Amino acid sequence: MKIIYMKPIIVMVIVLMMMNSCGNRNKVENENKEVETATDVVSLTDEQIKMSSVEIGGIEMRQVGNTLKLNGEIASLPQNTASISMPMGGRVRSINVIQGSEVNQGQVLAYVENYEFIDLQQNYLETKSKMEYVSLEYQRQRALYSNNAASKKNMQLTTSEYKTLKIQMRGYEQKLLLIGINPYRLTSANITRAVAVKAPISGFVKNVNVSVGSTVSATDDLFDVVNLNNLFIRLSVFEKDIDKLHKGQQLAFYVNDEDEIHHAIVYQTTKSIDNDKSYKVLARIVSRCGNVLPGMYVNAEVVLDNHQSPALPEDAIVTYSGKNYIFICQGSKTDKGTRLTDYKMIEVTMGSSHNGYTQVTIARNIPTRKIVIKGVYNLLSALKNAGEEE
Repeated sequence: MKIIYMKPIIVMVIVLMMMNSCGNRNKVENENKEVETATDVVSLTDEQIKMSSVEIGGIEMRQVGNTLKLNGEIASLPQNTASISMPMGGRVRSINVIQGSEVNQGQVLAYVENYEFIDLQQNYLETKSKMEYVSLEYQRQRALYSNNAASKKNMQLTTSEYKTLKIQMRGYEQKLLLIGINPYRLTSANITRAVAVKAPISGFVKNVNVSVGSTVSATDDLFDVVNLNNLFIRLSVFEKDIDKLHKGQQLAFYVNDEDEIHHAIVYQTTKSIDNDKSYKVLARIVSRCGNVLPGMYVNAEVVLDNHQSPALPEDAIVTYSGKNYIFICQGSKTDKGTRLTDYKMIEVTMGSSHNGYTQVTIARNIPTRKIVIKGVYNLLSALKNAGEEE
């Protein structure tokens, strides 16, 4: 067998070529790693940070726990809602309020006129005048009868007439009071054909159901007034969740996708089931809510168990490609005379949410006081744009 010997110089060249090839391969791998790492970091100038509304904060220990999400509707107590009508009907002469107006108890909402109002006042005054005469005659006949100076028949007739007029007077008084006329202040000089329609409760005008000149009957609702004190929420709860709720339990709710959080307390759970197979739970609103009105739909959350956990504001967490991320401020550097601040996107695990905060789990080596809590979607947009440019 023939053995081939390579000269030392040739062997050295081959070794150097192999080393150079390995070095290039390692360099390419390192460059790829740098590119992969760079896709998680975005650098912004001071002006860009200001425009992106970036704000730095940290993880806080917050009361969070398992929550039950419910839907419901704002409602008012029956005694805080008034449908206003005119008992004798008539024609609407004027209207003093519009829908949404705030009114006080006793405030005039409109004037309704009716010729029957005049007849009622005339009848009352005529009966009152007769009553004055008959009352004197009744007292006179009683005195005569007690002294055996008057017959029993005259006494009976006078008594009967007196009692009849007294009943008529009482009836007219009640009718006048019903339409808002004070009979005890009524005289022939202040007979009126128009009567004021007044608010029986304080609140706001929910509906105006009439217009000037329209004719209304005794059964027509002219206005609906709602008092916003003691509002409550009527919540729909499925059968599997009804045992999780109890009287005195606190809940938070939102109206019309607003950021403002309102609070309520469960005060009644019903035992009846609606057509949609759900129970009705009533919760009394305990916070002042100027923008909450009866009929509005709400989204509510009930905390079932409460404990202290590391949490971040919901605005600090961004969802991208089905995963949840936060941004960490890594510090500043100078590039060609311009100061740049680096923000690194890091994946986190989310837990329960409550009152605008979400429980999070992150790696131990992540700085917990340099987390972006506002402007994260702007950072994500800048990060995606930088990746497209590359």
